[in-house]
Amino acid sequence: MTLHQSIKGGIKEAMLKKDSVRLGVLRGLTAAFTNELVAKSRMPSDELTDEEALAVIKRAVKQRKDSIDQFMKGGREDLAKDEKAELVVLETFLPATMSKDEIRRVAEAKKAELGIADASKLGQFIGTVMKELKGKAAGADVKEVVESLFK
Repeated sequence: MTLHQSIKGGIKEAMLKKDSVRLGVLRGLTAAFTNELVAKSRMPSDELTDEEALAVIKRAVKQRKDSIDQFMKGGREDLAKDEKAELVVLETFLPATMSKDEIRRVAEAKKAELGIADASKLGQFIGTVMKELKGKAAGADVKEVVESLFK
């Protein structure tokens, strides 16, 4: 079962459980999936691949995090609380990210493989490590770990 199918199936389950937060998030995701299909010149009845669906979910997660940040800055903890609840639901669909120790092992191996000795090509090296990890790690964590290797 694809990610797209499981999210569509989750709508019925959320309705039966009367879980309004989950239901709202899943309906929003299916609408975002449809928008993505239309943007890619495909039929709305088609399905996204798991990679495409994950990209849409990651975008939604980023939007929620930005909203939480803005609401907290604006002193609206009540709205931030709602966004946090939605974020928890969205994160259940994301694959587990790597720990900083795992990232460090990959980065050190890549550093030795490429023979990089100084921080002059730090940006390129971060990009190389990011390609190696292909979405298994958060970009901010990769950047932090790679920069710590050159201190």
